[in-house]
Amino acid sequence: MLDWIRSEHLKYKRSFARRLVLLAPLFFLLIAIPQRWLIAPGAIKPWTLLLGQVYNWWPLLFMPLGTALMAALVELQEKKAGRYRNLRMHPVPPAGIWIAKVAVLAYYALMSTLVLMGAVLASGLLTAAGAIPWSSIVSGGLVIWLAALGTIPIQLWAAAWKGTLFSLLVGFLGMVAGVAAAPLPYWVFVPWSWPLRLMAPVIGVHPNGVLLDAADPLRDAAVIPVGIGLSLATVIVMTLLTSVWFGRREVR
Repeated sequence: MLDWIRSEHLKYKRSFARRLVLLAPLFFLLIAIPQRWLIAPGAIKPWTLLLGQVYNWWPLLFMPLGTALMAALVELQEKKAGRYRNLRMHPVPPAGIWIAKVAVLAYYALMSTLVLMGAVLASGLLTAAGAIPWSSIVSGGLVIWLAALGTIPIQLWAAAWKGTLFSLLVGFLGMVAGVAAAPLPYWVFVPWSWPLRLMAPVIGVHPNGVLLDAADPLRDAAVIPVGIGLSLATVIVMTLLTSVWFGRREVR
């Protein structure tokens, strides 16, 4: 399995998918640089406001659409390489290749999250005041990554089944459904809502981007293990189910 993962990783070494991992999180640093010179003296915002902004926009917009785009790029790479015809020439189980693809996308998502943490830190040093909230920066990033893992095999399946536009459509609809469901009791049924919902107790930000009061019910930390557990269970189950589908799919 490790050899398959390494092989999948090497496929995208010079692809735009690898560049996307770095470019997307740096968006927040790029918008922080001009702010540093435009903000008035005494108007520097606190770290809580910065974290609320970044860790709301990342799971709201960048994770669902970014995962959809990454999955689409991975599938486009395979089309350029011959639409999986190499599977006919090597004794490699298709299901194993599929699982390796999910693992590589999860790895890319983790690398993007680590870059995001660095971008948040750099942005805060430029525009925020007060002590650096190391625990919030690290826990917020890792919780978003863990809570978003469940969408990876879904998006990869969408891209492999119907192509780029369908993958992006699924990501967009998931984003809309996630925003709508996150503050409501049925958030547990919408995988795209899990990262948004967990940011309420971790960072103290409502899914709509507004900072929460200390006594707000959405701050209940009991949802954190629930959301992470749902995501891990979903990524395992959906990866296995979609790997069976992939293995039975006719290689065109």
